[in-house]
Amino acid sequence: MTTTAPAISASFLAGKHQAALSYEDYLATDPGKAPAWRQIGAKTVLTPAQQRLLGGFTRDMKVICLSGIWCGDCVQQGPLLERIAEASSRIDLGWLDRDEHMDLTRLVRINAGDRVPVVIFMAEDFEPVAIYGDRTLTRYRALAARNLGPSCPVPGAPVPPEELAATLQDWLDEFERVQLLLRLSTRLRAKHGD
Repeated sequence: MTTTAPAISASFLAGKHQAALSYEDYLATDPGKAPAWRQIGAKTVLTPAQQRLLGGFTRDMKVICLSGIWCGDCVQQGPLLERIAEASSRIDLGWLDRDEHMDLTRLVRINAGDRVPVVIFMAEDFEPVAIYGDRTLTRYRALAARNLGPSCPVPGAPVPPEELAATLQDWLDEFERVQLLLRLSTRLRAKHGD
């Protein structure tokens, strides 16, 4: 789901971003759950075209991922987000546990629920830009195909490689959309003289 950001102050988001953990520190909060994240991360590879796109970003983006290390959707998507952030020096991604930051979680509810992962995109000065979560269209299509039919998958079943690649592209598309929004922003163009 893509939305415009709700009325959340830049100073509030700056404080949350400062409190956020790096990916490795986030995984260290539950070493028992970290291997599942690392397994998906090991399967996640950006194509050369995706790397070039991310390497060409010119606006700094502050990003917070509200997550649950226990959450299956976070396991399936979190490592993809990390790969995207690793490929661009312009993306500053921090990780927050949803249940430890309920003041923020309540502000970004989706369908009246405390969903995860929820990604909050901000400009360089922490002005909110967009919120995306809890699943991409590819994830929803795959879950609908598995869960709305005659049988349901076993929890923790492997993610097919084509689903993983398509979900990565969904997330990359949102990062690109936000980057273009920032790049074309009248406010930021005036600030940077470009």
